[in-house]
Amino acid sequence: MKHLQFILILFFITACSSTKHNVIKAQKEGAEAPKTNTTIASKVWHKTTKQKDTIKTPKNVISSPATTPIKGSIKKPHHKDFNTLLQKYVSKNGLVNYKALKTKRAHLLSYITYLGQNTPENSWSKEDKLAYWINAYNALTIDLILRHYPVKSIKDIKKPWERRFWKLGNKWYNLNDIEHNILRKLNEPRIHFAIVCASFSCPKLSNIAYTASNIDAQLTTATKDFLADAKRNYISKNSIELSKIFQWFIKDFKQSGNLIDFLNQYSHVKISAKARKTYKDYNWSLNE
Repeated sequence: MKHLQFILILFFITACSSTKHNVIKAQKEGAEAPKTNTTIASKVWHKTTKQKDTIKTPKNVISSPATTPIKGSIKKPHHKDFNTLLQKYVSKNGLVNYKALKTKRAHLLSYITYLGQNTPENSWSKEDKLAYWINAYNALTIDLILRHYPVKSIKDIKKPWERRFWKLGNKWYNLNDIEHNILRKLNEPRIHFAIVCASFSCPKLSNIAYTASNIDAQLTTATKDFLADAKRNYISKNSIELSKIFQWFIKDFKQSGNLIDFLNQYSHVKISAKARKTYKDYNWSLNE
């Protein structure tokens, strides 16, 4: 009996060893391993995998606003940063401390970049567009001077009004684009006393940024101040000696009558319709 048990044990060990040998051999030769009793486990695994493959995204999931901008969500820009620079580096008389401002040019460029990221939309009011483009023109003019400073005149710079240094939105702009193709087409002649060409005979640069909520009052003040400045205009009842701005842009000042009609809206002196008219020489020296 003991002898029979020994033979059975030996047979079992031999059979197990043979099975192990076949599995190892099959793995080495790349053949399919002998099947084991894993039917239940296989079915469970297959069912789980199938469920994972067929998971669908719920229909009511909302995309992240960071990757899907909402149309019309761009806010109208504020001009606080530009106002801060103007307050610090521009005097009440409109003279600019370009030397000191050049050390802070990065702050000005940051504001210009900000304007480029928040360009006007068709839905904006005329006041919003005026404030945006007047501030843009003045900021870009200052930057133009800082790029070449020290200079004695803006005219020392080659083609100063034609150089496209600045990208706002998807378009590159020069100063002529903003003045002639945008601002003048807004049919507001008072813009000529708000945008400044960095020269002594220009209107003074306001040391307060323009805002949509105050634009009408600001333009009126700029116009009155310019006309009352004897260095830039001389006005009496029967004789006027005007800035060449009124000669260069005469059409803009005839939208609601003639030039005298326009002047009388903002002059502290009532000008006769028959007043003698001449124009002053333009001083292009830098406004510093």
